[in-house]
Amino acid sequence: MNAATGNAKQHKPLLISRRSLLMAMPFVPFAMRSVAQQTTAASIPVHGYHNFGLRVSDVERSVAFYQGLFGCAILSRVGDRVALQVGDGPQYFTLAPTRPGEQPHISHFGLSAVDADRYRLQTRLAEHGINRTVDSMSNQTPPMNRAMHSWLERMPGESDTMLADNHELFVADRDGVVFQLSAITACGRGDQRCTPEPAPGPGLIRLREINHMTTYVANFELSNDFYRKLFGIENQAFQGTFPVLGIDDGNQFLMFVGGTQPGTPTQPGRIDHASLNIEDFTEQSVLQRLTDYGMTPRTEGQPAAPLQHWVSRRMPERGGAEGGTPEVYFSDPDGIHIQLQHHTYCGGGNEFGGDCSL
Repeated sequence: MNAATGNAKQHKPLLISRRSLLMAMPFVPFAMRSVAQQTTAASIPVHGYHNFGLRVSDVERSVAFYQGLFGCAILSRVGDRVALQVGDGPQYFTLAPTRPGEQPHISHFGLSAVDADRYRLQTRLAEHGINRTVDSMSNQTPPMNRAMHSWLERMPGESDTMLADNHELFVADRDGVVFQLSAITACGRGDQRCTPEPAPGPGLIRLREINHMTTYVANFELSNDFYRKLFGIENQAFQGTFPVLGIDDGNQFLMFVGGTQPGTPTQPGRIDHASLNIEDFTEQSVLQRLTDYGMTPRTEGQPAAPLQHWVSRRMPERGGAEGGTPEVYFSDPDGIHIQLQHHTYCGGGNEFGGDCSL
C-alpha cells in the first residue's frame, strides 16, 4: 500500500462496551506493575554452568560412545534418561531419547542458582516477565509458544504428583531456547542424592568442565541484553561483533550469535554446539585421539557427518590470535556438535583463547 492510499483510508473507531471496559479495569494495575517489575527486577545470581542435555536416537549407544571417549561416570539413571558426569563433577550432561517428530539435538543448557528454591525462582523469573506455566509446555507446545515461560517438569519415570523433589525447573527465553536452573548439588535426580557408576575405562580425553554453549537467535543484541539483566552478568570478550557473556570464574560463558531482527522472534533459537574444557590440550594431540577413537576428518567445505572432526581457526578480527586460535570440534553418532578447548579457554585471544582482558 502506498502513502496516498494509506492516508485516504478511513479508520473505524474502536468500540469497547462499558461491560468489557469495567471487567478489564481491575487488571490494569497488575499489567502496569508487571512492566515496572521488568525494568527494576533484581538479577538472579548463578554459580555457572551445571549441565546440558542431548536428545539422541539411541541412548545406550550414546552412553557407550561418551564413556569410551571421556571416561564419564554415570551419575544417575531416571526413566530413560542417563546423566554422565563431567570431570570430577558436579557438572553433568544428560542423554535422553528424542521425542516424536524430533531430530537429535542439544535440548537445553543448565545453570546452578545461588538460591535454588524452585518456587522462589519462579517468582523472581516472573519479575523479569517470565510467566509460570505447566510442565506439558515442555513437550506439547511449539518452541515459540513457550517463549518467556517457566515450568516445573516431572522427571522421567516419576509418579504423577507435585512433590518438589521429583520436578526440575526449566525456562524458555525470548527465542524459545530452554535453560534449566538447579542447585549446585543436583545430579539429575531432582533433590535426591546420586551414587556414581564408574565408567568401564578411563577414556581417551579427560574433561575438566562445561565451558560454553553457542546459540543462534533472531536478535543477538536483545538476547544478550536479556541475559545480562536476568543474571547480572557482563561482557568478558568479543568475537567480532558478538559479545561473550562471562559467568562463574570467567572461563565459562554464554554466546549468542545471529541477526538483528526487530520485535518478537518469528523462528525459535537453536543451541548449535556445547563446548567442554579438557586437560592436556594441543590441537594435534586432540585430533589424534579423536582419530584413534574412530573419527575421520571432515571434508573441506562440506557439512559434518556423524563421527567426524575438524578445526576452525578464529582469526584476530574475531578476537583470536595471529594465525588463528584453534577450536576443535567433533560430531557424535547423531551428528551433534561438541567443541573441545584448553582449560583456560574463555572465548578470548592468545593461542588457547584464554586472554579475555577487554
